[in-house]
Amino acid sequence: MHAFDVLGDPVRRRILELLADGEQPAGAVGAVVQAEFGISQPAVSQHLRVLREHGFATVRADGPRRLYAVDPAPLRDVDAWLERYRRIWDQRLDALGTELARGRRGRRPPEEKER
Repeated sequence: MHAFDVLGDPVRRRILELLADGEQPAGAVGAVVQAEFGISQPAVSQHLRVLREHGFATVRADGPRRLYAVDPAPLRDVDAWLERYRRIWDQRLDALGTELARGRRGRRPPEEKER
C-alpha cells in the first residue's frame, strides 16, 4: 500500500491528527473516531493496524492499555515527495498575494487616495 493510499482515508487522517498532539491510548482515539465517523471499535482497530503496519504510527503497551503515537519517518518521505510541487504552489500563492495587494490598493476609499 502506497503512503497516499494510507493517507487517503479520512478516518486514518483523523487518527493521525489526534496522534499529532502526542501519544494517545487506543481507547481515547477510538472514542473520538467512533463518535465522528459512526464506525465500530473493530473498524477503528483496523485503521490503527494499517497505520502501524505501514509505519505511520507506533504502539507500546502500558499495562493493559495500548498507547499510539505518530511515527514521523513516512511523513517526511511524503513531505519530500511533495517538495517539487510546493515550489509551484509557493510561486502561485506569491503571485496571488501580489494581485490581492494590488486589488486592495485600487479599491481604497476616495479620501484615502487623496492622501
